[in-house]
Amino acid sequence: MAGPSHSTAVDPGMRERVVRKVAWRLMPFLGLLYFINYLDRTNIGFAAPHGMNDALGFDKAAFGLASGIFFIGYLLLEVPSNLILHKVGARRWIARIMVSWGIVASLMAFVPNALSMYGLRFLLGIAEAGFFPGIILYLTFWFPKRERARAVALFMIAIPVSSVIGSPLSAWLISAGHGLVFGLDGWRFMFLVEGLPAILIGVLCWFYLTDKPQDAAWLTAEERNWLQNEMDNEHAQTSQRYHYPLRKALTQPRILALAFVYFGVVYGLYAVGFFLPTIIAGFKQAFNTEYSIIEQGFIVAIPYAFGAIAMYLWARHGDSTGERVWHVAIPAIVGGLAIPVALYMQSPFTTMIAVTICAMGICSALPTFWALPTRFLTGAAAAGGIALINSLGNLAGFVGPYVTGWLTDLTGNPKAGLWVVGAFMIAAGIVAVLLKAAPAPDDERVAETDTSAA
Repeated sequence: MAGPSHSTAVDPGMRERVVRKVAWRLMPFLGLLYFINYLDRTNIGFAAPHGMNDALGFDKAAFGLASGIFFIGYLLLEVPSNLILHKVGARRWIARIMVSWGIVASLMAFVPNALSMYGLRFLLGIAEAGFFPGIILYLTFWFPKRERARAVALFMIAIPVSSVIGSPLSAWLISAGHGLVFGLDGWRFMFLVEGLPAILIGVLCWFYLTDKPQDAAWLTAEERNWLQNEMDNEHAQTSQRYHYPLRKALTQPRILALAFVYFGVVYGLYAVGFFLPTIIAGFKQAFNTEYSIIEQGFIVAIPYAFGAIAMYLWARHGDSTGERVWHVAIPAIVGGLAIPVALYMQSPFTTMIAVTICAMGICSALPTFWALPTRFLTGAAAAGGIALINSLGNLAGFVGPYVTGWLTDLTGNPKAGLWVVGAFMIAAGIVAVLLKAAPAPDDERVAETDTSAA
């Protein structure tokens, strides 16, 4: 049986030119979307030690619940949301997601009590459901596999950048915005200001994003045809090699195992993201060293600045070698070893070195991870499978902050909770190695059947 045509005869200059043009068109904008997204879901971590916990009566466990309940709403609608995006296109659906989450994020400025905060964080998860896996799916329409980890890294670099820029920004808004608008406390002012951009950029999505290469007026006709054919051929080859319909993608044990790998890495991401500002605020008690709100914002940014650099360079190395498994496992294990070590350092400087190594491990593992499921999932199966992995993995965003906060309250210090963080990250790395890169291809079974028939 003749397979789909291959792109090896195509002028390599075309590939380089088109991929570069697509990257410049899409990645800065998508990165901006994720910057706003990640800032809005994690800025509660900066609000906590700067007035919110006192105002709403949160202890560490209650704060962990408020942080993590976001992911329950997120889990409920993640798969349906991504299937809708696959059907109606990213332009419409991402615009809807952003506008709705921006409205909810802004309303957090006006919560009167803890119950209201729980409710809005839950609604924020519902509003955001489908955003991240939708973008991961969207990238499979535009970037061939051998460039995809780097593209995902350029998108996900918004995670560390949101902390590099967002932490000082959040600190400044809390400090400078106190009583500035409607008499709001600084932390409330921060929620209001950081929620509004999602609404504005969401409207812009409708006009800026292009659903498929064949619709890209910003490419020449030759470039459009080459890219659409390249992606169609690649998807056809994957479908022929790995027969994963939607139902199989949603019930396959391998997908659940990949979700566990992602769970372990994300467990570290959110535990560090939500509790790092509190850990730094605790330097006063631990080391008799006190920092202003603005200084704390810049200190929080340091691990993520190094994480952003590591994320891109590690993903580029993975693309150049074509190796995926160890590019997930090594940084996950190194990061998992580093985070509990941070708790036994004897100064703020050495503590932040260990936290920075952990952040670099987390950031390096994340983009290459998404090259694993997209090796064998396409179409609706990719939409459903990616969303399922992301939603189950992001349960760590609920479990991580809550368990970390609960153990901190129980023991009186953060050591027990962050030991659990390290254990999950190390386990994620081990499972990634055991899974290998992809399942056995169906075409081997087909080839054996054809041979016996002959």
